Amino acid sequence: MPSKIQENIWKLGFGYMRLPRKAGVIDIDQVCKMADAFLESGGTYFDAAYVYEGAEVAIRESVVKRHPRGSVQIATKLNLHMANTAAQLEEQFKTSLERLGTDHIDFYLLHGLNAMTSEKAEKIGAWDYLAGLKEKGLIRHMGFSFHSTPEDLDLILGKHPEAEFAQLQINYLDWNNPKVESRRLYETARKFDIPVIIMEPVKGGMLASAASTFAGLLHGADPGASLASWALRFAAGLEGVLVTLSGMSSFEQLSENVATFKDLKPLSAEDRVLLDKAVAMINGVPRIDCTGCRYCVNDCPSKIPIPTIIDIYNSYLIQNDTTNLDHGYKLWTKDGGKAGDCIACHVCEGICPQKLEIVDTLAKASALLD
Repeated sequence: MPSKIQENIWKLGFGYMRLPRKAGVIDIDQVCKMADAFLESGGTYFDAAYVYEGAEVAIRESVVKRHPRGSVQIATKLNLHMANTAAQLEEQFKTSLERLGTDHIDFYLLHGLNAMTSEKAEKIGAWDYLAGLKEKGLIRHMGFSFHSTPEDLDLILGKHPEAEFAQLQINYLDWNNPKVESRRLYETARKFDIPVIIMEPVKGGMLASAASTFAGLLHGADPGASLASWALRFAAGLEGVLVTLSGMSSFEQLSENVATFKDLKPLSAEDRVLLDKAVAMINGVPRIDCTGCRYCVNDCPSKIPIPTIIDIYNSYLIQNDTTNLDHGYKLWTKDGGKAGDCIACHVCEGICPQKLEIVDTLAKASALLD
């Protein structure tokens, strides 16, 4: 069936979450050059969020001020963790418009829906609010990004047929991962015939690291192809995908990704066998076996997001460097709760059902990221 959204969108979207920086500040000159090259190559979709520090302003400076508004699609997200009333929804939206320097948003998302935030969305009327914005012409399309189970996704899509798209985490590593279940999320969206926007196709850069354990396998099969191209081809080749987002942080990454999408080749049966082998190699790397239950978080005196930091540390173990990891770490710890804030009280270890050596892991993570 045809997409519910009839837009001229190139399959590659420019995510503004991991922009290049100088001395910790977004390098707007470099972002402008990257945005120009992206547009010249046929790209039109730019993605930000209310909580991505500096991202909305960067879109204003690099795109809105310098290119015809009608030539691009701008997406941003309303954060439900930071809104408890209808008035706060309105305040966020107006702030996003001001930061972006535009009078409308093309794709507006409820950010990171899960069981908890979905319940809040119902309570404070977030869906009705987005529908009202669309009726007024302040947004063109309404949807949501999602981080939860296929069952939760099924409930949301069943209850809200007004959703025009769903943004899902899909990549070849998470396709059959029991914690993420990318395949089942994708199949649920297809059941409802809703267009999919893909986030994390390269797993936050993990599937693009030249130091990764599987790099030799894929380079050996196709020396001229970037590691990221394998992941992007997997994601973009799925039926019903509207756009595949990539958080590009250098001109080199942009050039590689543009080259992949200009000559987007579907994966062959042999390619898929290679990716299965890559997944097996990744899964063979010893990692901290955290289940993400979060029992350790509530009683942590330093308010450290322990499962998140362990997840970041596990990514380091796979890709063998911290490239693309520090941004996520800073985002999660910007208000405190860094790995180095651990006081070694061992309360978390007494609670942990997996009996993990959390204090030791936090010390290792701190040495890498603090």
